[in-house]
Amino acid sequence: MGKLHIDQVTSGMVLAGEVTGRNGRLLLAAGVELTAGHLTILQTWGIREVDIEGVGEEGGVGIASLPLEITPEQRDQAMAELLPFFRHADLEQPAMNELLRMAAIRQVRHG
Repeated sequence: MGKLHIDQVTSGMVLAGEVTGRNGRLLLAAGVELTAGHLTILQTWGIREVDIEGVGEEGGVGIASLPLEITPEQRDQAMAELLPFFRHADLEQPAMNELLRMAAIRQVRHG
């Protein structure tokens, strides 16, 4: 399972985790197969990322949910620049993986 930006989510994908609003209200439960209506609800409630089954299981590092405006070339360059800083980190840990993901986004956007 892995997080995807809402712009990358399509109908037919299955939620791996619950989706809650800012107030903690349950919007969609884990295991729900998403429809176009669900996607509209998520966008209406300002949900930016959701946990999708099957995403990130191929062992990718922090790259599954990079925004669409980041090209694969930009991603690869950012990762090449950042991975030396994360050489002692266990990137299988979700927190470290998320830090790498956020650093890659920042690197691409701000250099």
